[in-house]
Amino acid sequence: MKLQGKVGIITGSASGIGKGMALAMAKEGAHIAIVDVNEAKGKETLAEINQYTEGMLFIKDISKQESAHEIVADVVKHFGKLDILVNNAHVSRQAPFMETTQELFDLSFGTGFYPTVHFMQAAYPELKKTKGKVINFASGAGIDGQVTQTSYAAAKEAIRGVSRVAANEWGPEGINVNLISPIALTPGVEQWRENAPELYEAMLNKIPLRRLGDPEQDIGRVAVFLASSDADYITGQTFMVDGGSIKLR
Repeated sequence: MKLQGKVGIITGSASGIGKGMALAMAKEGAHIAIVDVNEAKGKETLAEINQYTEGMLFIKDISKQESAHEIVADVVKHFGKLDILVNNAHVSRQAPFMETTQELFDLSFGTGFYPTVHFMQAAYPELKKTKGKVINFASGAGIDGQVTQTSYAAAKEAIRGVSRVAANEWGPEGINVNLISPIALTPGVEQWRENAPELYEAMLNKIPLRRLGDPEQDIGRVAVFLASSDADYITGQTFMVDGGSIKLR
């Protein structure tokens, strides 16, 4: 029970990687606040979380800055503290560089980068009290410069930048800030596999371990590690949880 009694917020946690992390942390004893826009999926995940610990569910649009402050305040009011913040939610659309519009940049930054910043700023006073952990999300799209991923890559690399700054500024106060760059078999990827099996196999063959990560067992377990005292001496780092497909530069 590495996270016994800890309290965490995970954005985008009704399904996919976010749900995997929520379940992995709950099974290690953490109380988890699920933040998502999908109420049906959110309730399903909350029911699973409640089999292990007490959870909370927030159906909110985190592109609105006030949502971060409201959620942090409600979690602290209910549980009395905040130990873990995981900024996982992000929406983006692909387009070639020359076709990437301001609207596409606004979508990616408005749902990924700015919510990450807002939640970190809202959570800082509470994380300072608990010497807490922040886990943000990077992507091979930015690290490797994947084609058609301009707005997503830009937002993810911006997240990496502010995470490193926060790691340096908050380190003296005992707050750890790290990033995960994952590849996982999520519901969206499963649908893509069904619709484009040849492209899926081509992608799989580029991964040295020849498989996609499991949201709970692979990505979730790394998140548990980074949220636990085992990672107290690690900060400002990007963890490539992608089967070895991308080498961090």
